Amino acid sequence: MKIDIHTHILPENWPNMKKESGYGGWVSLEHIEPKMARMLNDDEFFRSVDSNCWNPNIRMNDCDNHGVDVQVLSTVPIMFSYWAKPKDALLLSKFTNDHISKIVDQFPNRFLGLGTIPMQDSEIAIRELERCMNDLNLLGVQIGSNINGKNLSDESIFPIFEAAVDLGAAIFVHPWDIMGKNEMEKYWLPWLVGMPAETSRAICSMIFAGVFEKLPNLRVAFAHGGGCFPATVGRVQHGFDVRPDLCAVDNKVDPLNYLGKFWVDSLVHDSDMLDFLIKKVGENKIALGTDYPFPLGELEPGKLIESANYSNETKEKILFQNALDWLGLPHDYFK
Repeated sequence: MKIDIHTHILPENWPNMKKESGYGGWVSLEHIEPKMARMLNDDEFFRSVDSNCWNPNIRMNDCDNHGVDVQVLSTVPIMFSYWAKPKDALLLSKFTNDHISKIVDQFPNRFLGLGTIPMQDSEIAIRELERCMNDLNLLGVQIGSNINGKNLSDESIFPIFEAAVDLGAAIFVHPWDIMGKNEMEKYWLPWLVGMPAETSRAICSMIFAGVFEKLPNLRVAFAHGGGCFPATVGRVQHGFDVRPDLCAVDNKVDPLNYLGKFWVDSLVHDSDMLDFLIKKVGENKIALGTDYPFPLGELEPGKLIESANYSNETKEKILFQNALDWLGLPHDYFK
């Protein structure tokens, strides 16, 4: 079985948020032909998307072609809208969450869902998290790696993590609003360099703030194999050792202690790196993730895992069992 924890989806249409809110900065979808649309930020082109980004039947056909049984759906990160007024971001969050919930309800054996919440206001975010878990049949939420420049260590965010534990919600952390992006626009560097660094920023922030220490039952997965963190954790630990006055101010536990305490997806594009990831975070904490339907994702889902010289037990863990553990579901959920 294959469960893909890292896939993105959009509604085919959504409200005109500029009209609804009275100000700009919002994303819209301009359909230019039946199977293609352009995402616009106000009138500025962001990216083109194909119909597999909104059509569940096309998605299921793609999944069948690659042997993917289940996709975990989450929105495209540009839709987070953390910059907006919370009540307006909530309106868009509700629309995308309702959309994902409907698809999960329509195809319960093919899709699971994660919501999005306006993280810039913890009170509103928690209310929408509760709605996702209690009313919408979703299993958690996807959040950004920082919230308007605030690291995930910020005290304003901690109540959201507490609520996630209380509700049994899984958290998927995806890099967004990348630090330094305006200084490295050329060569697609924000995506190639910035995103891995941004994910490491999120992991380090949560470790140094003691989030995992205070909330040991918090189930968090990080995109793109944990970004730079697995490869630089030795440096992080060394910094912690030699400058505790800077690094160990909120949590005295070694960063290395947290390897194996959170999940990462398998999206590393390299067999040696996947071997290294298993060595570092463990075969129980890596789950298949492809970034479907975008070109920087794994275009043949699961190929890197299936072609490796791993035991069947290890392959089954990475292909589906670890995903179910992260989501809080039993291994026989789809049987």
